Amino acid sequence: MYYKLKIFGSVLVAAALWFVLFSPLTAQYVPFWTGMVVADILLITLTVVFDSSWTRRIVFSWKNLLLGVALAAALWGVFYVGDKLSQLMFDFARPQVDSIYGMKHETDLWRIGLSLLLLIGPVEEIFWRGFVQKNLSDFYSDNVGFIVTLLLYTAIHIPSGNFMLIMAAMVAGAFWGLIYRIWPQSFTALVISHALWDTAAFVLFPI
Repeated sequence: MYYKLKIFGSVLVAAALWFVLFSPLTAQYVPFWTGMVVADILLITLTVVFDSSWTRRIVFSWKNLLLGVALAAALWGVFYVGDKLSQLMFDFARPQVDSIYGMKHETDLWRIGLSLLLLIGPVEEIFWRGFVQKNLSDFYSDNVGFIVTLLLYTAIHIPSGNFMLIMAAMVAGAFWGLIYRIWPQSFTALVISHALWDTAAFVLFPI
């Protein structure tokens, strides 16, 4: 029982934090980037308290770095194509994407970039793949761990009311989650790719 409680309790904390940050009911009262930093500090604290085994699976090497770069580039390409297709299908697609990029005006761009690269990107991957998916896979099965984690990761973005953001979370979650499902040894590369992709897609090479 405690095993399940620590997983789903942590996800509930993440869901509450994302509601506050993204829901139109509360987002206007919270400085987004400050809130994201605080939220990710809380999430990394939960992973350390409940299951610090991920720290032993972080192995920095040139292989993992190059793989992380390649994965980030591949996902950026998927989003670039997806953005063009979505604009052809939905009139609301580009305005919703632009509203996400509008968050860049809240603070200095270099601070956003460093936050994404050094904290937000790595922590989200450690939490969702290194903690949630890993533990759900151990408790149930690899397929259940992948599917449930993907559903949870997508669901916490629903309060935003932004269809494009929800779909982006689903695509990115499926990309990283499936790779982890097939090749859990790639965990370090996934952490690197998440950090690089966040920084590239939001700051360096906006889509």
